[in-house]
Amino acid sequence: MSVYYLYQDKKKCIGCYSCTIACKTNKNILVGPRPTEIIAVGPRIIDGIPRASYVFMPCFHCENPWCVAACPTGAMQKRPQDGIVHVAPDLCVGCKSCMSACPWGTPQWNSETGKVIKCDFCINRVDAGLKPACVTVCTTHCLHFEKADEMPDIRRERYARIVADL
Repeated sequence: MSVYYLYQDKKKCIGCYSCTIACKTNKNILVGPRPTEIIAVGPRIIDGIPRASYVFMPCFHCENPWCVAACPTGAMQKRPQDGIVHVAPDLCVGCKSCMSACPWGTPQWNSETGKVIKCDFCINRVDAGLKPACVTVCTTHCLHFEKADEMPDIRRERYARIVADL
């Protein structure tokens, strides 16, 4: 698992897709692949009102990533220092083995480059001490990016606020 954790507070997400746009902009991706996805769930009727919820789907940066194991060229890599799974574009030959191996469908085909891309927590930004682009533009502040050992505190604070409001 990655040292970092990207958490979505689903109750705050309004499905504006600013996160996916920021991701594509940061990676200079035009039409087509989305390294992160927003999945709309619903609408469901809640208290007589139709409501939808939205699930943010980045890469999970698995402990033992199947995409890395499936890559025949070593282009799909997991960084030892922080566990971020990323693609080394110079090594990718476009065989799509990683796409077939990932149970979450995270690796995406970029037809412009003939290579695979995926969420890498905006590795260039993380290396510069910044948060991923998706987190910085989130209009409702539902996305949080922290070290995994710090994330339980954020979740505890959220639940404490909910209980306090009761």
